[in-house]
Amino acid sequence: MSAPAQLTPRAIILSVLLTVLLAAANAYLGLFAGLTVATAIPAAVVSMGVLRLLGHSSVLENNIVATGASAGSSIAAGTVFTLPALVVLGRWSYFPYLWVLAIVGLGGLLGVMFSVPLRRTLILEQNLKFPEGVATAEVLKAGGNAGSGVRLLAIAGAIAAIAKLAASALRVLPETLATSTRFGAAPVVASLQMSPALLAVGYIVGANIGFLMVAGGLIAWWILIPIFAATGGPDAQHLGMDAADAAAALWSARIRYVGVGAMLTGGLWSLWTLRGSLLSGVRTGLTAARARVQGIAETERDIPMTMVLSGIVLFVLPLFVLYAIVVQSLGVALAMAIIMIVAGFVFSSVSGYMAGLVGSSNNPVSGITISTILFASLVLLAFLGSGSAVGPVAAILIGAVTCSAAAVAGDNLQDLKAGQLVGATPWRQQVMLLIGAAASATVMAPVLNLLLQAYGIGVPAHPGVRALQAPQAHLMAAVATGIFHHNLPWDMVGLGAAIGILVIVIDRILAARKAAWRAPILAVAVGIYLPLEYTSPIFAGGLLAAFVDRALKRARPDGNLEQLRQPGLLLAAGLIAGEALIGVAIAIPIVVSGNADVLAVPASWQAGVLPGVLVMAAIAAYVYRTARVVPA
Repeated sequence: MSAPAQLTPRAIILSVLLTVLLAAANAYLGLFAGLTVATAIPAAVVSMGVLRLLGHSSVLENNIVATGASAGSSIAAGTVFTLPALVVLGRWSYFPYLWVLAIVGLGGLLGVMFSVPLRRTLILEQNLKFPEGVATAEVLKAGGNAGSGVRLLAIAGAIAAIAKLAASALRVLPETLATSTRFGAAPVVASLQMSPALLAVGYIVGANIGFLMVAGGLIAWWILIPIFAATGGPDAQHLGMDAADAAAALWSARIRYVGVGAMLTGGLWSLWTLRGSLLSGVRTGLTAARARVQGIAETERDIPMTMVLSGIVLFVLPLFVLYAIVVQSLGVALAMAIIMIVAGFVFSSVSGYMAGLVGSSNNPVSGITISTILFASLVLLAFLGSGSAVGPVAAILIGAVTCSAAAVAGDNLQDLKAGQLVGATPWRQQVMLLIGAAASATVMAPVLNLLLQAYGIGVPAHPGVRALQAPQAHLMAAVATGIFHHNLPWDMVGLGAAIGILVIVIDRILAARKAAWRAPILAVAVGIYLPLEYTSPIFAGGLLAAFVDRALKRARPDGNLEQLRQPGLLLAAGLIAGEALIGVAIAIPIVVSGNADVLAVPASWQAGVLPGVLVMAAIAAYVYRTARVVPA
């Protein structure tokens, strides 16, 4: 009896289509809120629904579709966390297609190659749990509920799309619920972005991470900003502003750098805590690379190491040329390439290990990237000198490749874990991820240019639109320019580092007590760096997930909670995809017309805050009522 087909033409085509859509959705989400979400599970559900209609589908074929589609979130993260920094710096006024394609595409391909020797170590020998890989495998094995899963994705996507259209295009509903006041000289702001996607992100990351993110936001907006405002000093100009503007000015000028310090501390701490496992993983991976295993089973075959090493050389050479064009020096370009190769492999190992521990959605890729940019900036400073105009650009380009490689490596190992559980062939999955990474990279520049022209990055592109925050990109730009121009507010960075150390101590205490909740520093750091209006709905989504989990445990005390959660996770994935894709679609008429209000209804038709709150409450209620139902 022949083995089921895996890498079939129809699986490749469907995977590429899903990859492109999910890459666009995650690009919007990453610029909007500084987060991306794993896409393998919704891709697996869609694949099972579509391929079943075409006939003779198999678990292994559906697994290939999910594997390739997961590249969409990885490449989007590598792109939107880094390359918009070049727009922030004024180096680019738009995203040049070939540069974006080469940087993130080659970075993604390198990520696949770097992860190949790590599969045996992290998946087989260390047997890490890879939670999203296990969940994907369970969805693939279940299979029979694919139709209901597709319906959940479609319904949730339609709900979120309608809500986003009503708020951002038609302007019928408000986008934000906000209030502000002053206590003496201190401004205090409370705000909530009425976004189904952010609610869904909170549902996916859970109550623990959601709480930590909003805690970081409250530290920034309810503690640090009032303290700095009350003490005056160099920020006394805020006294002439209203409370909301004053708080925003203080956050932009000072407090967000506290998030930079906390993020840097988190990235360095992640490397330190993983040092033993990292060295072991690299050592074992290199040993496996030298070994020539004869008679190996089909379910253990990776891409041959000769092809891996040849691929790394092939992918690095054009990056070396691009670096040389930027810095106009072969010696500096060589140093950049070496930093990129070393950082790419090391951080791909870290990313793979973290994906095995906490999953891809919680993988601290942004912390890894900041650490890379900081290290690269310090090294390049010795070559290029203080005040260099190209130094920050060079550091960000290194970070972009490393970020793409690390994100893809983490997702690749997650997919390979799912493949191990369903009996897939590793090399076929690795080839599919190479295809998915390349396909995702082809659409990044057009999507980013569309969003840049419609919304703007950091600065509104048109009056009346809300600019996309791109928090990580602004952070990368701040770190790189701060190193070369000596204008990083080190007092704020130091304060952030101190907060980071305190959170790490708390997390170690919780770990020692084997507490159910932990305190990963990067979640707090992202919360400090994001506006409060983004972290508050994420916290609400985490609470919603906790209520659903409680209901599921009551209904099925002995059930597999991960399996029972799947309908809720599919709803959340649908909400994210629906809002993000309609956000990209809305950008088209705005760009064509040059008018942010091209789709807006007359002002007399626009509703107040209460209808917007009711819509969000109704969406949350729908998710709760649907997700807590236990299948018979």
